[in-house]
Amino acid sequence: MRITLVEDNIGLSKGIAYRLQDAGHAVDMLHDGIEAAQFLATDTSDLIILDINLPGMDGLEILRDLRARNDPRPVVLLTARADIKDRVIGLDAGADDYLIKPFEMDELEARVRALSRRRTDSSRQVRSIGPLQFDVSARQLMAGERALDIPRRELSIFECLILADGRRIPKSALLDHVYGTGSDIEERVIEVYVSRLRARLRPYHIEINTARGLGYQLQQQPGA
Repeated sequence: MRITLVEDNIGLSKGIAYRLQDAGHAVDMLHDGIEAAQFLATDTSDLIILDINLPGMDGLEILRDLRARNDPRPVVLLTARADIKDRVIGLDAGADDYLIKPFEMDELEARVRALSRRRTDSSRQVRSIGPLQFDVSARQLMAGERALDIPRRELSIFECLILADGRRIPKSALLDHVYGTGSDIEERVIEVYVSRLRARLRPYHIEINTARGLGYQLQQQPGA
């Protein structure tokens, strides 16, 4: 899953990002309210973790703007405000969950998992290709009743490709999905993961096609 994290405390932001990345998520980090509002207007992350007290533009205003344009993505608000009325204001503004600082990282991870399970459009939560089924909310790839043990980076690439519904995905977009926007990881790393993933998918007659300069595409082998 791809998560946008908006938090102006750099140390806390990095701590949250590292924990979520260890759980297999890609994380985009932003620290300024105006910059975050502009980013959220065009990005396609699956979930947003949003601090209320931000420079430039506060989190509640960002949240209200999201809901005003009917953006349905789950939002977890972070705040040092413990008063009940502040929680009510946040939830009324459209937040799906609320965490008061300081909090345990285990609790944040649990909230993220819960919101992932509640994501909208449940009819599209399981995607199929050939004999494989991918549970989007659980991030689990199945062959019949058997769960496939695939390293999380390769699984993130598979997730991005299968959610593209047959469209070609540029290498840069795969890199963003796996590591988050603005990462300093070289694109050739994606080639290594794609090569490994190809080998894992070959027994199931599923291909990852490459179009030079255009990107990668997930396809079932003809006649399979």
